[in-house]
Amino acid sequence: MTKLAYRFRDPALAQLALTHRSAGRPNNERLEFLGDALLGVMVAEVLYEAHPNASEGEMSRLRAQLVNGQALAVIARELELGDELKLGSGELKSGGFRRDSILADAFEALVAAVYLDAGFEACRTVVRGLFEPLVAAIPRSSKDAKTRLQEHLQAHGWPLPQYDLIDSHGEDHAKTFDVSCDITEPAPIRADGRGSSRRAAEQDAAETVLRRLQELNL
Repeated sequence: MTKLAYRFRDPALAQLALTHRSAGRPNNERLEFLGDALLGVMVAEVLYEAHPNASEGEMSRLRAQLVNGQALAVIARELELGDELKLGSGELKSGGFRRDSILADAFEALVAAVYLDAGFEACRTVVRGLFEPLVAAIPRSSKDAKTRLQEHLQAHGWPLPQYDLIDSHGEDHAKTFDVSCDITEPAPIRADGRGSSRRAAEQDAAETVLRRLQELNL
């Protein structure tokens, strides 16, 4: 584990984290589950600190950009995890050590292994060391969510989103608006948004659609 800035007290945990289910049991599936949850919390913390003015929707979109199979596989390659994976003969022959999904799962499992080996703070230090430079490198866009969504769809020649007012409630001086945002391509996606004005609700809904597109790598 020379590329990871951590030395395991219990090397068996590291070995388990790098054992794919194709190699039999025990394997890294349970560690992967735990690591996914840990990464979500720790990367959210980094984003919260780095973007004090970002909305919940924008931070969710950025987290989805950083914590997805493709992005985690890039980190796994930088750590050279593929060279240390334990795979079954079928996966080994088919080049499983190069596959994004297997590499990303192994990285998540490795994060959980650090947590079990040394606790939350040690794991947090490792994760922050990997993700703080990535968060700092994210360009800060001044464009709002509706503009970003429209430009993204137009760039691919896809139809523009449809916004519809679902409901408005509350006193005139403190109304709340519920709005839906629908797109048909590249996949049918519907998201609801809420805000103190119709425009704010549309922005909220557009942010959710952008996040789902990011999660789908579309």
